[in-house]
Amino acid sequence: MAHIVERYDVPKQLFWLHGPRTGPAVEFDARTGMWSVYGYPELQEVLGDPATFSSDTMRVVPKDLVPKDGFSLEGFITQIDPPEHGKLRKLVSSAFTRKVVADLEPRIAAITHELLDAAREGERFELVRDLAYPLPVIVIAELLGVPSGDRALFKRWADALFQRDADISVNPSPEERGAALEATMKPWREMSDYLAGHAAERRGEPRADLLTRLVEAEVDGERLPDEQVVNFAILLLLAGHITTTMLLGNTVLCLDAFPDQQDRVRADRASVPAVIEESLRLFTPFALLGRATTREAELGGVTIPADQLVMCWMAAANRDPRQFGDPEAFDPDRDPNPHLAFGRGIHFCLGAPLARLEGRIALNILLDRFAVLRTDPEDSVEFIQAPSLTGLRRLPLLGKPSM
Repeated sequence: MAHIVERYDVPKQLFWLHGPRTGPAVEFDARTGMWSVYGYPELQEVLGDPATFSSDTMRVVPKDLVPKDGFSLEGFITQIDPPEHGKLRKLVSSAFTRKVVADLEPRIAAITHELLDAAREGERFELVRDLAYPLPVIVIAELLGVPSGDRALFKRWADALFQRDADISVNPSPEERGAALEATMKPWREMSDYLAGHAAERRGEPRADLLTRLVEAEVDGERLPDEQVVNFAILLLLAGHITTTMLLGNTVLCLDAFPDQQDRVRADRASVPAVIEESLRLFTPFALLGRATTREAELGGVTIPADQLVMCWMAAANRDPRQFGDPEAFDPDRDPNPHLAFGRGIHFCLGAPLARLEGRIALNILLDRFAVLRTDPEDSVEFIQAPSLTGLRRLPLLGKPSM
């Protein structure tokens, strides 16, 4: 792993890429006021016990860190516990069944070729800008029923919400608190207004799309409140593209860093899924998620009190030597490879089948259209500088995609 850190100038915020972790699997940070879980078995325990480790983290966040101008996470399924979680998840689970996802394959392939054809006409080819970002955005926008041509807006909102180089803490200074709230609320309001407008249109003119399904859905005999519809749509729009964008960029980066593995996957395309899974383990897109204890809990030999914010470092757990032999190596032959990149338990990523399909199709087409996938030594690879994400802002490649 050392050569990856040095070769691509990996930011120090991505600390799990700077050598194996030697500290405790569970620890408290007095400076930030939070607990961190780094170990694989410990994270399995956390994710498998939603009664003790609640997804409703806003409950323990200091009140002065929560926006007061009507901000709500109602309908934001990643912040909801059972039994409400199961009811809401069922509303969209039919949109991501194995058959529905598989039927998207021709459209995903067509979009990939269209994007690469457009990139072929330019002077340079930059993977994130030209393919890894627009592909999943177009797919999820079409599923939701919002204009894919608005993807510049979606990127601006996602960048503002996720890709900030920010310290995570429940003990910020007043200045940091005000700046963080403003940086979060501006894009959130814009995105809420945008999706609320489209939802209002669906009430008058229903269509065959996911947004119409949300508007018309009922839970316990009642329609979802407008706030829940909008928040649900926000989550689907953001999570529906960010993971695939990072997955595809990270996988190509791994094949650049390990050219012998690129040769192997070119010779045996059946190994593409295994290459993607190992990329997800080694470069986990969503590096962490939060939980809040509902009661005192014993974890990793320590006691975590009730009502504590617990940060679950998925990226670190996916390199725990207790679970993965030689965890610093990129080894697509790992079998099994039970990484936690898509979570585990009741909150396992709903869009994981779609992300895997998009990654598999796009990577195969890239291998078809590029004689070699190599980064441009005269242009820089840029990582997203945020502690919660592992992905690339830019990945310039040598050459142009061929026909």
